[in-house]
Amino acid sequence: MLWRWLVLLSCARLIYSLSSSSDGQTTLKLQSKPGHGVLRRYALPRIQSQDWSMEDLLRTVEETDVHAHVWQVGLSHADIYFEDPRQSLDLSIPEVGSIALDDLEELHFYRKGWNLSSLPNSTYHSVYHPLYEVEDFMQELANTYPTTVELVNLGHSAENREMIAMRLSKGNDGLKRPGRSSARKSGFVITGAQHAREWIATSTALYLAHALVADTLEEFALSSWLDYFDFYIIPVPNPDGYVYTWDEDRLWYKNRQIVGPAERCVGIDMNRFGYKWKSKSRLPSLTDDNNDTVLFDTLDALDADPCSPWYPGHRPFEAPEVNNIANFITTLPSLKAYIDLRSYGQMLSTPFSYSCKKIPKDAEDLLEAGLGAVNAIKQVHGTPFTTGSLCRQLYKASGNVVDYMYAKAGIKYSYSVHLRDTGTYGFSLPAEWIRPVGEETAKMIDFLAGFISGRNKKGGLPLSSTVTRCEEADGFATSV
Repeated sequence: MLWRWLVLLSCARLIYSLSSSSDGQTTLKLQSKPGHGVLRRYALPRIQSQDWSMEDLLRTVEETDVHAHVWQVGLSHADIYFEDPRQSLDLSIPEVGSIALDDLEELHFYRKGWNLSSLPNSTYHSVYHPLYEVEDFMQELANTYPTTVELVNLGHSAENREMIAMRLSKGNDGLKRPGRSSARKSGFVITGAQHAREWIATSTALYLAHALVADTLEEFALSSWLDYFDFYIIPVPNPDGYVYTWDEDRLWYKNRQIVGPAERCVGIDMNRFGYKWKSKSRLPSLTDDNNDTVLFDTLDALDADPCSPWYPGHRPFEAPEVNNIANFITTLPSLKAYIDLRSYGQMLSTPFSYSCKKIPKDAEDLLEAGLGAVNAIKQVHGTPFTTGSLCRQLYKASGNVVDYMYAKAGIKYSYSVHLRDTGTYGFSLPAEWIRPVGEETAKMIDFLAGFISGRNKKGGLPLSSTVTRCEEADGFATSV
């Protein structure tokens, strides 16, 4: 209980210190002015080791020369306030976000809520959040917009956590008929981080959900599209893996399923759906210009390895999370679009992943819409994206969710979207980029919704005026 007493003591000292804060400066890209401080969030491991403990953190804060104070300690994080926003602590645990604060009232507001009534003014999209805060966000969104947002329980994960989707709809009695969609509307599905370490995918899914209920006068709002689409958003398709990235291993990839009584490793690659699924657990295949495998080919005959990040399991849909998502999709009518948010690479990819030779029958429409979407992304913050088939842009892999959604679920406009960046930070994208990524992705959704519904004035951008196009007999690739 010593550390709890120290937290309370630090909070009391914080109240005193805020009355005489020193001059602050700009931190990251958040605007600051004299009298401002900054609240920094640090991710905590659940199991404390001999090299690090909660007492070490509290002792560091108490003994440091900087004016730092513990504000909150949770199961997965610690929030520490700095009077001078230029300062931070040299800790062995990662910083996962920061928020510039004006005064004690704003600090209390951050602790208690996120003002979801406003998209641009909410502080929620300034830091990464552990699972329980993600679930709090979804519940608060549903409470704030009860006629628009409905939470749907998809089932349970391998470790018995609930999987939750948000259905966002309006018109035709809105959500007065639970579990039913308007027959006149199309369906639009968005999923967050299937691979646990891709935090920016989950954060972006939450931003898009917020944009879909935002006032239409606010920049990046998407709520006008609720007149034409019912949106279904699954922010955390892999809850067990996501929690594990906060508690144990920041770069964990798979779910946390036990795959056998004598296996020393756990977990199945979540991106292994039923279409063209293969039992071999080889590394993804890279191909040359002639579509000949030039790397990892010698591993093709290896038996499935449960310790591989790409372990597909023993059969299609073995992961309960994957099965839950597939079952949910079958209940949704008139699906026209599916977006699998990923990181990293700045790529918008079409089917297929299992083959670089096969081209979807809707390739022309998929590419035209994709080119317009990446152009819309670039207009926001100048971020360049490439577009083309997933196999061509990344590597050949069987059982990909985008292939399944297109070929089996029949969702014509199915895309995999690898968000920022291109490798500078990779999976550890700084929290200051959460909002910019959300903004440019909202513009991408805005364009795709307009293209699919026919509401875009030009129905898409002419290929010749927006891209340099490279076509090959057995595939396509473009860049903007």
